Amino acid sequence: MNNTTESQLALQKIWAISDMDDSLLQRAMLTGLEPVLPSVYKTGVAAQSTIAASALAASEMWRFRTGRSQDVSVDMKHAAIGFRSERYTQINGDTSKTFASSGVSDDPSEVHGFYKCGDGGWLQIHANYPAHKLGVIEAFRCEPTKKAVQDTLSKMTSLEAETYLTGRALPAAMMRTLDEWSVHPQGVAVSSLPLMEIEKIGEADPLNFSDNPKRPLEGIKVLELTKVLAGPLMGRTLGEHGANVLWLNAPHLDVIDGLIMDMSKGKYPAHLDLDDRKDKVTFTELAKSADVFIQGYRPGSIASKGFSPYDMAEIRPGIVCVEISAFSHEGPWSSKRGFDSIVQTVSGIGREGGIAKDQEGMVHLPCQALDHATGYLGAFGAMVALLKQRREGGSWRVRLSLAQTGHWLKSLGRMNEISSPDITRSDISKYLVEVESAYGKVTFTKPVAQ
Repeated sequence: MNNTTESQLALQKIWAISDMDDSLLQRAMLTGLEPVLPSVYKTGVAAQSTIAASALAASEMWRFRTGRSQDVSVDMKHAAIGFRSERYTQINGDTSKTFASSGVSDDPSEVHGFYKCGDGGWLQIHANYPAHKLGVIEAFRCEPTKKAVQDTLSKMTSLEAETYLTGRALPAAMMRTLDEWSVHPQGVAVSSLPLMEIEKIGEADPLNFSDNPKRPLEGIKVLELTKVLAGPLMGRTLGEHGANVLWLNAPHLDVIDGLIMDMSKGKYPAHLDLDDRKDKVTFTELAKSADVFIQGYRPGSIASKGFSPYDMAEIRPGIVCVEISAFSHEGPWSSKRGFDSIVQTVSGIGREGGIAKDQEGMVHLPCQALDHATGYLGAFGAMVALLKQRREGGSWRVRLSLAQTGHWLKSLGRMNEISSPDITRSDISKYLVEVESAYGKVTFTKPVAQ
C-alpha cells in the first residue's frame, strides 16, 4: 500500500464522522509520499488527511450555499510544511521571536526541557511561558536555572515529580512507554473515545446563511477563546475559508509574538477578560450573534464562568460550540493542563522516537503534529456541525483533544525507520509568502489546500 492510498483511507475514516456522502471524497486529490519528515510515525499522512478533511468540508459548504462543486488538492510535502507553519514564520527575517525559538534551549536560565530523575525515569517540564517557569521555581524553591531544577529532580522519582508539579497546576509529564500508557487510567479512557464527537445539545430552528457568498464561510461569525496551538489553528483555518473570526485573550496572559503572527492570519485579535464584569457582559452580547464558539482551555474552566456549551446554546440557539482539550473530557486527567509535547511524553510517542533514534529518553515528533491535526480536525468538525445546523436545526457541540488525536496518529501505523532527512528552510522557499504588516515584513507558509 502506498502512502497516498494510506492518506485516502485516513481521510475516508475522518469523513465518515460527518455522515455525509462518501462520493464527495472523489473531489479530493492527494499527492506525494512518505517519508517527508524524520519521524517513526506517519506525520505526512496525518497532515495530508486532516488538512484535506477540513478543505473538503469547506468545499461541501460552498456547494451547499452556491450549488457549485469545487475540487480539493493537497500535496503531502506542503502539508508537512504546513504542520510546521509556526517554525517558518519570520518577522523582518528574524526567527528569534517565533514559536520555533521557544522550544528546548541550551540557555542555563531556561528550565523548559527534559530531566532525568532520581529513579532513572524522565520528566518533561513545559515552561515556555514565564508564569509556568516561575511556578516551577517556586514549587521547588530553587534558583531559576536548569541545573538547580536538575539537582532537585535528582532527589525525586519521575512519578513523584509529575504528581507534585501537576498538583500545582503546572504542565509536567513523566515519560511513559506505549505499554505503560495503554494500562494507565487516562490512556484507557482516551482509547475508548472516538477521534472526535459531533453531537446535538439543544433544539433550535435552522439558521440561514447569507446570500451570494464569495467564500465558503463568508458571513459566519466565530468567537475564539484559545491560546496554544490547536485552537488558534482551528480559528485560522475557518478564517482562511472566509469566516469572521474574533480571537479573544485576556490582556494579562503571556504571548509569543511569532505565534500571534502565524495564528492571527484572517482574524481580529482583541483583549477580553471573562473575570471582568464589563467584559463578561460584552462577551455575552457578542455571543448572541455568533455562529461558532471555539474554546481551548481545560474542560470546565470556561463553563465555570457561565459559558458552557449549554449556556451558549441558551444565549444563542443554533450555535456550534467546539471544545479542544489536552487529555479529553473523560478520565482522571480530564482537567489537567497539557500541551502537544506533554501528551507525546505521557502517551509513549516520545519514547518511541527515542527508541528509533537509539537514544535514552524521548525524541518528540518533528512537528507539533497533535496540535496541528487537532486544529484542522476541529475546523472540519465545526463546518460539519454548521451544515447539520442549517439542514436539521439544533445547537451543536464538537469535542476533541490532543490525546485522542495522538491515539489516532498511532493507529495510522509506523515507518520502518526514521530515514528521511529533515526539511530545511532552503527546501521550502516556494511554499512561503511575504506580506507587509504593522510588525514589518512577515514571512508565512502559504495555505496548504488548493
